[in-house]
Amino acid sequence: MNTKDIKNDKITYDEATDIMTIDAASSAAKGHVRSIASKSHAHRLLIAAALSDSETRILTPDTSKDIEATIDCLNSLGAGIKRKNDYIAVTPISLNQESPKAGADCGESGSTLRFILPVIGALGISTEITMHGRLSERPLSPMYEELISHGMYISPQGTNPLSVSGHLTAGDYTIAGNVSSQFVTGLLFALPIASTADTADESTKSESILHVTGRLESRPYVDITLDVLKKSGIIITEKTLENGDTCFIIPSNQTYHTDPEALVDGDWSNAAFFLAAGAISDTVTVTGLNMNSLQGDKKVLDILKSFGADITMSDKKSEATEDYRDITITPAPLHATDIDASDIPDLVPILAVVAAVADGRTSIRNIERLRIKESDRVQTVINTLSSLGADIYEEMNSIIINGKVSLSGGIIDSCNDHRIAMAAGIAALRCENKVQIKNPRAVNKSYPGFYKDLAKLL
Repeated sequence: MNTKDIKNDKITYDEATDIMTIDAASSAAKGHVRSIASKSHAHRLLIAAALSDSETRILTPDTSKDIEATIDCLNSLGAGIKRKNDYIAVTPISLNQESPKAGADCGESGSTLRFILPVIGALGISTEITMHGRLSERPLSPMYEELISHGMYISPQGTNPLSVSGHLTAGDYTIAGNVSSQFVTGLLFALPIASTADTADESTKSESILHVTGRLESRPYVDITLDVLKKSGIIITEKTLENGDTCFIIPSNQTYHTDPEALVDGDWSNAAFFLAAGAISDTVTVTGLNMNSLQGDKKVLDILKSFGADITMSDKKSEATEDYRDITITPAPLHATDIDASDIPDLVPILAVVAAVADGRTSIRNIERLRIKESDRVQTVINTLSSLGADIYEEMNSIIINGKVSLSGGIIDSCNDHRIAMAAGIAALRCENKVQIKNPRAVNKSYPGFYKDLAKLL
């Protein structure tokens, strides 16, 4: 977040108190915003490129703290990753390197930690993983136990730094599908290169089976992973069992081979904030979004339609950009809707903002996994919007919101959660008074230019 880039007196930052003030009571957000690079897609492309047998350019002009955390970790494991103009150049890790003692810093990125941990085991590298913020408190089970039972040593959960050693072996893995799809992604990256047992042993595994029990929540994130793996030459077969469980069959001793160039999708999760701004304020266009993206948060369009927002899309411009559209949201009378958060937990903060100014009673259900994000997002969403004058509360594992014509405004604490800070910034568009955000720099985790882009619209 560079406050010097904010050229609007309606958004001001006080460095002494670390408070961002947004005074949008007499303004409307209107204009164009370019979608930034998808953090979810970038993480996966970086890991695949670092494990590849050839160099890769990842095309993206954007970065964030979480993306930089993944880059730093991969470099500590032996990759050579450098930013060059509008792309990231990746020289892969040598899979034949001796096992150096490396030190990895995951920052506050849960994705980085959960993706990298099994990969470290597959590479057989001893390391210490440093974590910041709330990350060391976030669960690693049941992946933690599976990694230990397949050859890795990991110090007790909650220790910081986390000590890691040993060599991950192929075998049978079981993960519950309702905890975190990030565990599934981490294992899908690691198991194609996990070591096999002594070939003289009849129990040698030439493949791994990853058994996901129950419903695989946030399934779209796993689909992004599988797409990146397929495009990297990795073979994985998926089967659905009679009881609804999912099994991934993963042959051992595979080789990653990435294309020379890879384009990062626009980020639907972060675009959702400005799409919502169009629904509750004035006409906003978000440019450069891939309509065929596998990102689950693309569902924001369907949900905004269910609220009553008016949505239009540009025609395709050329064959080269045929999947990409500029999306325009125009205000219309908004009414309450019912939202299932199972696959879209990151959308809940901004959808709660829309619900707070939509007529009627909105229910956001299946919210349990929001409690283990950068903050307990069930509480922080409720506390934030309550502080701004919304009628919002929890009831039977759902967030209930009774919409109002407008909110009052006030002061909130982001609790160092980027999506809470951004949600408060958009809520300011329908507040009668100023909104002040403590710890506004939380946006650096995924969207350092958020306030700058909001200022452009005011």
